[in-house]
Amino acid sequence: MQKRPSHTQSILITAALLITLSIGVLNCSKKSSLVDRYSAAPVKNKEITRINEQLFAKAQIGEDPSDYLLGAGDLLQITVFEADTLNTKTRVSSRGYITLPLLGQIQVKGLTAREAEMKIEALYRQKYIKDPHVSVFVQEHISQRVTLVGQFKEPGTYDYFSRQRLLDVMALAGGFSEKAGRTIQVRRKSTKPGESNIFLIDRDQLFKEGRTELNIEIVGGDTIFVPAAGHFFIDGAIRSPGNYPITKKMLIKDALLAAGGTRPYADKEHLVLIRHVKGEGRKIFELKYDNPEHLKMEIHDHDIIIVEASTWGKIVHGGRINIGIPGLGVGYADPEQ
Repeated sequence: MQKRPSHTQSILITAALLITLSIGVLNCSKKSSLVDRYSAAPVKNKEITRINEQLFAKAQIGEDPSDYLLGAGDLLQITVFEADTLNTKTRVSSRGYITLPLLGQIQVKGLTAREAEMKIEALYRQKYIKDPHVSVFVQEHISQRVTLVGQFKEPGTYDYFSRQRLLDVMALAGGFSEKAGRTIQVRRKSTKPGESNIFLIDRDQLFKEGRTELNIEIVGGDTIFVPAAGHFFIDGAIRSPGNYPITKKMLIKDALLAAGGTRPYADKEHLVLIRHVKGEGRKIFELKYDNPEHLKMEIHDHDIIIVEASTWGKIVHGGRINIGIPGLGVGYADPEQ
């Protein structure tokens, strides 16, 4: 005759069934709200914090008035100390010239005030003054600006007074935002009509590999653009669920590592990928964590990854037995909470 389970065994069996049912309900509820959580989740990007630290350590933000670059529209006070009659106030023309007594038109666009002084002194020395001393004072400096757009903390248009390099100018905008991608574009007006110059710079090569030649000199009128990086969302039996940037070519296995790896109760048989496919809408792919080919799938922008939890694993890690007087108590706490 089959032995009937004891009262205590019956309680444990019933509790296990209730726990299993509750886990299923919790999982269904969690999946139904994933899209909302994904849209609102902040992007975690510790790498950007490290890069910004490097940026401010290397940038030279201080400005020396003697380095001001002259350009169209600037108003200059020219003083020749050996001859007051040669003193003049002049504005740089649209073509970059100023007009001075005896000398006529002189090209000064792109020169610093000190370089313009030396050029004017040399010209007066050739015919008119044995040892001239010239001062160039910028009364109105309105010609040079640079624009930073895209994923900067403080994008905008900034006055550009002196020769600076890419790192220096990006520091003016407070560094990169959390959503910054890897590519930096420097767009420069061309001297030829209809032609544009765009310099593409890989952020990792500049910061991680230390390629100083990529820290190019910026000129007035340049536009620096940093596009947003793609990002993915990961949830479920993972150690650090949340929204993460795609900072390079990433595979499913890279995404799992970025989120700290799976939890002990993860179901190795079930990994869900939710992806928006152009023309088809949102599609669900059932993957297996222990399938190497599935782990080598490349992450796309806006992907959602759900690491399924094993029901039995959650019971083991979330169940608890409370023994007290006068009886036995069985409880369950969701280990994902």
